[in-house]
Amino acid sequence: MSDYTAQDYKFGQPRWCPGCGDHSFLGALHKAMSELGVAPHDIAVISGIGCSSRLPYYMNTYGFHTIHGRSAAIATGAKVANPNLTVWQISGDGDGLAIGGNHFIHAVRRNIDLNMILLNNRIYGLTKGQYSPTSVRGFVSKSSPYGTVEDPFRPAELCFGARGNFFARCVATDMQAAVGCLKAAAQHKGASVVEVLQNCVIFNNGTHESVYTKEGRAKNAIYLEHGKPMLFGENKEYGLMQEGFGLKVVKLGENGITESDILVHDAHCKDTTLHLKLALMEGPDYPIALGVIRDVEAMTYNDAVHAQIEEVKTAKPYHTFDELLATNEIWEIK
Repeated sequence: MSDYTAQDYKFGQPRWCPGCGDHSFLGALHKAMSELGVAPHDIAVISGIGCSSRLPYYMNTYGFHTIHGRSAAIATGAKVANPNLTVWQISGDGDGLAIGGNHFIHAVRRNIDLNMILLNNRIYGLTKGQYSPTSVRGFVSKSSPYGTVEDPFRPAELCFGARGNFFARCVATDMQAAVGCLKAAAQHKGASVVEVLQNCVIFNNGTHESVYTKEGRAKNAIYLEHGKPMLFGENKEYGLMQEGFGLKVVKLGENGITESDILVHDAHCKDTTLHLKLALMEGPDYPIALGVIRDVEAMTYNDAVHAQIEEVKTAKPYHTFDELLATNEIWEIK
């Protein structure tokens, strides 16, 4: 049982638009931290630029509001320099996947022990409504008045393409599930990516409307749990089965289908094939997957770096700068 409460992690008064999903997510993060029980002084929250990147100001932890797209680079340095620090990286879809896209995929590829949060509202909110890397094709915005002519990034594809070992998805307004995803991300050793679906009430309201309410999620989402059958629907009357190389939605009771025919979620499977298919499901034909989709163990970059340092040190006659100076009787300076 943790000795901390959510209040121990709160600081200041958030300055976001009323109704912004950042408020709900911030509450979930405070609650998740309190349940994890890591002391505030052992946590660093690092962000880039954007509405969501104001979040470190509202945390009673160490925090660093960095420059545009560089939060993953700063977070990497913090974690490698101090492996005992719990590092949360906060980015929006623009900050994290546009100017910060290269940093994102390489932090995932290296498997640095970071908790990488992607707050995805499919818009640039801080700069007043330009389309972002996750905006859907045809989206009309200030920077695409006739509709975008691009297909969007899908965060799960980037994560898995970069050999990511942890990916989860939640909705900002779904406190209980968001807390569960954040705790699972923190408990995973390595780079964990959590995509948080949220609306921008000013410039892109309703972009995740199908799952933004409790009633909507009951109809249009599937909550994945490791070891549990993939059932969904208001009465768990639907499920997922494999069909060829893909997935199909079935209804229990029809054509003799029972719960034993339904796929069981294996978040720990090393092969990404099924995880990717689950993560890319979209309505109206398929439910949107929420919860921990992938959670696989692997060596972390920061552990490998420090293990290498110790290995090299054992083969050297010196281990500190003072010892280095003492290795020769005479030093010639040129």
